[in-house]
Amino acid sequence: MYVAVYPESPSTALTSALLSAGYKPVPVTDVADVGRKEPREGWACAVVELASDPDLGIVVAGKLRDEYDLGVLVVVDRTLTADLDGRNSFDDFLLSPVDTTELRVRLARLGGTSIEESHEPVLRHEDLELNTATYQASLGSGPIDLTYMEYELLRFFVEHPDRVWSREQILSKVWGYDYFGGSRTVDVHVRRLRAKLGEKRAHWITTVRSVGYRFS
Repeated sequence: MYVAVYPESPSTALTSALLSAGYKPVPVTDVADVGRKEPREGWACAVVELASDPDLGIVVAGKLRDEYDLGVLVVVDRTLTADLDGRNSFDDFLLSPVDTTELRVRLARLGGTSIEESHEPVLRHEDLELNTATYQASLGSGPIDLTYMEYELLRFFVEHPDRVWSREQILSKVWGYDYFGGSRTVDVHVRRLRAKLGEKRAHWITTVRSVGYRFS
């Protein structure tokens, strides 16, 4: 589930909380950027973090709700709550520091997803386990260190085994929007995944000549 996040450089704490809650945060520079970066499956909702310019943030929140019909959650420091008084340009707010459980509950309500649905099961493939709630991965008896996009790519493969996917399809479904690196980005991440899976398991990701990749 993709969440549009404003401003373009959200706090590390908010980004980490969104990932832990099972969402894919996509930073946007302005309201128009929300339209340009909208994934095929649409936005679950939007999150606006009120930082250096709370008034601008509140204006953006209102436009996101009015122009894109998105549920908008405002994240605000306790010292700035007075700025929310009398405002109706957002649907809900959350005080920072962000509590991941509370964030998950509030976003589930805004995005029309039940709280139960946001808790995805542990995904397994042979001796590989992916915990989609904590973004932890284990292989055999030990953990493996994956970047966020490596994890997302591996998760996509595990969820869609045996089917051949083109690089463009993978880029669209995993990255969610036109990514600067193009289809070469997929090749780079596949190469890294194979290295981290190790020689005995690298064959799980098969290259299909002139088409793309298959996971089995």
